[in-house]
Amino acid sequence: MLIQILILLLSLVALVWSADKFVFGASSLARNLGVSPMIIGLTIVAMGSSAPEMMIAATASLQGNPDTAVGNAIGSNITNIALVLGLTALFHPLSVSSSTIKREIPLILMVTAVATYMLANNHFSFIEGLILFVGFVLYIATLLIVTLKRAKQNPIDDKMVLEAEQEVPVGVSTQRAVLWLAVGIIILPLSAHFLVDSSIFIAKAFGISDLVIGLTVIAIGTSLPELAASIMSIIKKEDDLALGNIIGSNIFNILAVLSLAGLIAPGDIDQAAASRDAPYMLATTFLLFILCFSRTRKFRITRAKGLLLLAVFIGYQALLFSQINA
Repeated sequence: MLIQILILLLSLVALVWSADKFVFGASSLARNLGVSPMIIGLTIVAMGSSAPEMMIAATASLQGNPDTAVGNAIGSNITNIALVLGLTALFHPLSVSSSTIKREIPLILMVTAVATYMLANNHFSFIEGLILFVGFVLYIATLLIVTLKRAKQNPIDDKMVLEAEQEVPVGVSTQRAVLWLAVGIIILPLSAHFLVDSSIFIAKAFGISDLVIGLTVIAIGTSLPELAASIMSIIKKEDDLALGNIIGSNIFNILAVLSLAGLIAPGDIDQAAASRDAPYMLATTFLLFILCFSRTRKFRITRAKGLLLLAVFIGYQALLFSQINA
């Protein structure tokens, strides 16, 4: 058992590290090939924090454990909002002015509602997975088209877009970029494979379902990049990017991560995902929607709101483990 726990922890570290190197190599190579830093920032860099979840979802689904993939997507979204954003706001209250974020907060609420509806019958079909994935493609395409159109008319003044563009590496040689890209491509799937295997072994040993292991250990672990990115953003006084990373990651988790379970391993899912976890994710997302507006109609997440979000996360963990022991 100790060996499996060690494998899980090492695999998690390798997964997060290799995802970061994959994004570093891919974004650096794209920049060297002449791709606009703004486009790179809105696509490759933006999707980077969801790379671990995507790899876990694909690996778990291919191994016949779609509940782990579903649990990872749902658990990561709850963790991102309640734990990551809660801790970030406690450290430094967030004041957001980005028009992109203001559009995406209603969008994440709508997307989450659609996913919750799809899972409500305890079955996740190939068509439903395809609908979510097509939605992901349309989301990226629309984001790029709108941003590029505005860039042609006027200089970009959206803080989140500017901050995302600044995240693109500068001065990296093509050879170094290709090296780190290759490292990421090799280690990402290997670490995901070992992480899924060890987590399933541990879950069975403790009598925990594949769903719960995805909702807890894997979800919290794969949300570490979002936490690190958010903390670094507020240290740099980039409040828009801190919240933008979380909102963007949650949209990717629904459209690009959850969809993989339906595309690769469609079929029945754990009943708890439909009756307990997806509704909790929707309620947490709705709470974020409410908290983002103050009486002055400015987007602001205060310390008090951060504390409330943390209470929501702790309450969810208590709910999960009380039902395990029941």
